[in-house]
Amino acid sequence: MLLDDDVLIDAGTGVGNLSLSEMIKIDHILVTHAHLDHVAFIPFLVDTVGSIRNKPITIHAIQPTLDTLREHLFNWHLWPDFTKIPNDISPYMRYETLSLGDTILLDGRAITPLPAHHTVPTVGFQLDSGLASLVFSGDTTTNDAFWVAVNKIVNLQYLIIECAFCNQNRDIAIRSRHFCPSLLAEELEKLERNVEIFITHLKPGEADVIMEEIDQCIGKYNPRRLENNQLFEF
Repeated sequence: MLLDDDVLIDAGTGVGNLSLSEMIKIDHILVTHAHLDHVAFIPFLVDTVGSIRNKPITIHAIQPTLDTLREHLFNWHLWPDFTKIPNDISPYMRYETLSLGDTILLDGRAITPLPAHHTVPTVGFQLDSGLASLVFSGDTTTNDAFWVAVNKIVNLQYLIIECAFCNQNRDIAIRSRHFCPSLLAEELEKLERNVEIFITHLKPGEADVIMEEIDQCIGKYNPRRLENNQLFEF
């Protein structure tokens, strides 16, 4: 997800669709968690534009996620440590630790990490323009703390929430801490806000079935599938 033209929310393979001129503008990457489909293109992005930018790209994440990136990705074995290249003083990349519930400001945009429940430490994000908010759940499953936080957002306009599996694979969804439509239906009963809901993270090959089941389970919320190149203004 690209916020304006300078902030990425996660950095999966979709980053490869950006042009070089678009990549150069990325100043911040906010990472929900360290799974590969959410961080895979950070190395390629930094490697591509690090030497032609005049400041480092800042990776924002909770401490366990940063620890994983340091130990398992930017470790000189799988990939170089760009916080040391070309040197410690002027690196291509830097880390910034996020804390759950603590809002950061990026040029007037308020971004708050929200509770998520996944197989590794994970957060969602509230993006607040001052006029309205968008919430991105990240990878998650049943989680009362998330809804407590969401229901406190008075200017909430959009909710982007995951649903990775179809109902036939509910057991896999539970074990992998994702949603299927029946689980998501149970969770949305906790939502106390009237918002526009978009569904993301549908498994390839199951997407059409998942959306059919979502229409059956939670059609009253009028959820829509998040499309590529979808634009949100708030």
